[in-house]
Amino acid sequence: MYVVIVYDVSVERVNKVKKFLRQHLHWVQNSVFEGEVTVAEYERIKATLQQLIDENEDSIVIYKLRSRPFREIIGVEKNPMEDII
Repeated sequence: MYVVIVYDVSVERVNKVKKFLRQHLHWVQNSVFEGEVTVAEYERIKATLQQLIDENEDSIVIYKLRSRPFREIIGVEKNPMEDII
């Protein structure tokens, strides 16, 4: 499955969340990651994010898609997908 993860977390936790997500997904721009994952990877990512955040303060939105969506960029692309080998 293809996932897009968007987060808004407290400054004390933002680096931990970003560092964790960089290990599993492609960084798109501030607080946005995306990529193809297996069901097991998805469950692991979700469980770890729940441990890293404070659910009373922080917010994470996960969009699950069946395949990689068409992307249209307006303006400067912060981290082109072509950089991935």
